[in-house]
Amino acid sequence: MLRWCRAGLDALAAAREEIDALNVYPVPDGDTGTNLYLTMEAAVQQAEAAPTELAATADAVARGALLGARGNSGIIVAQMLRGVADVLGRPGTTLADGTALADGLGHAADEARRAVAEPVEGTILSVARAAADAALNRAQAPDPTLPAVALAAAAAAHEALDRTPSQLDVLRRAGVVDAGGRGLTVLLDAFDTVLTGRRPLPRPRTVGTHTVPAPDLEHVPAAVVGSSYEVMYLLDAARPEVDALRATLAGLGDSLVVSGAGEQWNVHVHTDDAGAAIEAGIAAGRPHRISVTYLPVQHQAPAEAQRRVVVAFAAGDGLAELFAEAGAVVVATATGHRPSTGEMLAAADRGDPGRTGDVVILPNERDAVPVAEAAAAELRTHGRRAAVVPAVAQVQGLAALAVHEPHRAFDADVVAMTAAAGQTRHGAVTIAARAAVTMAGVCEPGDVLGVVDGDFAVIGADLLDVAIEVVARMLAAGGELVTVVTGDGAGPGLADGVARAVRRGHPEADTVIYRGGQPRYPLLLGVE
Repeated sequence: MLRWCRAGLDALAAAREEIDALNVYPVPDGDTGTNLYLTMEAAVQQAEAAPTELAATADAVARGALLGARGNSGIIVAQMLRGVADVLGRPGTTLADGTALADGLGHAADEARRAVAEPVEGTILSVARAAADAALNRAQAPDPTLPAVALAAAAAAHEALDRTPSQLDVLRRAGVVDAGGRGLTVLLDAFDTVLTGRRPLPRPRTVGTHTVPAPDLEHVPAAVVGSSYEVMYLLDAARPEVDALRATLAGLGDSLVVSGAGEQWNVHVHTDDAGAAIEAGIAAGRPHRISVTYLPVQHQAPAEAQRRVVVAFAAGDGLAELFAEAGAVVVATATGHRPSTGEMLAAADRGDPGRTGDVVILPNERDAVPVAEAAAAELRTHGRRAAVVPAVAQVQGLAALAVHEPHRAFDADVVAMTAAAGQTRHGAVTIAARAAVTMAGVCEPGDVLGVVDGDFAVIGADLLDVAIEVVARMLAAGGELVTVVTGDGAGPGLADGVARAVRRGHPEADTVIYRGGQPRYPLLLGVE
């Protein structure tokens, strides 16, 4: 149970942005993934502190989720966890086979539906019901092992999620599946992974691939986003008072969800009269941790107003192709030359001939950063938003573009790209053209030099040996992804030799190899 909590939280962290982007119902406020993550985070914190016994752990998970629940989906998941905890808390219950899990999921689906004032098909409720039914059916079949029941639930949840656009018109119009339902599949997949290892852990996104969807909010009916405020609070009250509160809040707004048990409840409603919703809670009991959030109608701006250009300096023809595939406008210069401010401005104009869109600049060389800053300043004088991601190496630019999402808010996109670049250590191997004194010692012409974060750190005689040493030094501080970019002078097998060394010494790290075509450096290396 604890392992599932931790794995579920990690999986929601990885899928948070995707789920946020799917969020068009009941309000397109883009926070379902974040809310589910925060809800699960609170559950994990309680579970970590609970006694190491199944019933106590399950109860702590449910209580933590209730106290920390955020948003409509968060409260529904909290109520589902309460349903599971009620079953696992029965005397003599264990997770030795799949029967208890199936019963727990069935009770969870029932509890979730009861918590919602007006259940709607095509939401997390439909996904929960399908998962529970599949689990219960598998539990009644021969050999109902825990992994078998968990797999049946996870598989059915995915099938139900795929059906949600046909069940809820707002999802069909926006071209997305239900965000809350997607979050539930993440949690069920995590349980399956913990039991069987069947599903691989999320892998880093490759350059040029954007996985976050862009829902068509133009086709979200206005009625769906009519309420002005989201009101949430914890409530200490007895069940009869809570039942009366439900009736009162149902007349004040929509998206009403009340979850909890005993005398502790979490209340969520969308309403135009936040004060009345809070006063109703006061009449029922003791509301606390009150939250009121304004819900503006969020329609997607016309495409003409959403253009965003990413300008990237590429040091080789292969790198230029990589940056272009990832959606950037490439600045390529003569060998050995850094880009000028004019060349960067010209690239921004090529990407947006109307000269009205936002611009993000990836200098990808330390000496090109001041040039990029000057170009951004010039763009701002013409009324355009412009930002420089301080990538000082080509591999940092690749890392930044791997997380770039053109449909994300400008500031959030710049922050994500900056973080990705900053979390990427960079290195290289080159051959000395002359004798020199370096931080690694005296080198002679023909020596192989290894560069780590801009400083000469290794001197050797063999390209592969030096490259392996450079990567080992960068991985000493940890890392999940090694990027190898081949350039002029990279003989056959050089990059593969680095990949083999990484697998031997750091099997937890993945390696990707790109052809960069850069001069002077047979290999550029990055560790994220």
